[in-house]
Amino acid sequence: MNGADLTNGLGAARIKACCATGYSSDLVSMLLGTSYHPGGTQLTRRLLDAVDLQPGERLADVASGVGTTALLAVQEYNAIVDGIDLSASNVARATAAVEAAGIDERARFQHGDAEALPLGDAGWDVIVCECALCTFPDKPIAVAEMARVLRPGGRVGISDVTADRDRLPAELTGLGAWIGCVADARPAEEYEALLTAHGLRVRLVEPHREALDRMVLQIAARIELLRMMQRDRAAALGLDFDRIRPILSATQHAVENGALGYALIVAEKPCA
Repeated sequence: MNGADLTNGLGAARIKACCATGYSSDLVSMLLGTSYHPGGTQLTRRLLDAVDLQPGERLADVASGVGTTALLAVQEYNAIVDGIDLSASNVARATAAVEAAGIDERARFQHGDAEALPLGDAGWDVIVCECALCTFPDKPIAVAEMARVLRPGGRVGISDVTADRDRLPAELTGLGAWIGCVADARPAEEYEALLTAHGLRVRLVEPHREALDRMVLQIAARIELLRMMQRDRAAALGLDFDRIRPILSATQHAVENGALGYALIVAEKPCA
């Protein structure tokens, strides 16, 4: 894999920059709310339960966004959280959120790349990464970084879009689809293989396609509401109503026919 272009010619730096900009934009907040992944906080709770997060354990949240998962992990599980995100804007918003909640001594955020985590070796009990691995240009390196940071006996929990790429329509390829977590999503078996290849033992795989279906419908409803109520503002933020309609339609069809899905995967790092 070394030296290979894993981005279909789009360029890793360009993809990272567009994802960081996209997921810190006001438009994404308008379309997704406070939780940027299918299933929202309900599926986050399922993920934290599945990794058996215990009070006092250190959790690293890779691609931590605006801090929604960190707030939940501290307030409901009494964890200590380090969030890493490629967007400086998201880091600032997450920091402000935990300060406002009075839990900033238990949750901190820093700018960082998932493919070069700014964390030491074997120091974290749990790592979570929600709907983001699919956007990382070099997934093997990102998984290797998670394995490096995790202590022996620690657990990693991933939730992500799954895809049968041979069945994706043309509307769901290219840079926009990459940022939208579709273009480089993999079958659940490939995510499992990535984890296993880096010494992690997969212990749970759960399908959650219904969560993706609900999220697509929610986005479609919010776009329609914006079209009726805030058309000019949404357009000023970059929403192209004519262009988004066929993309959403293609996404809904791909979910319905099983070409797209969503999965929760938990693995552990053996003690020896």
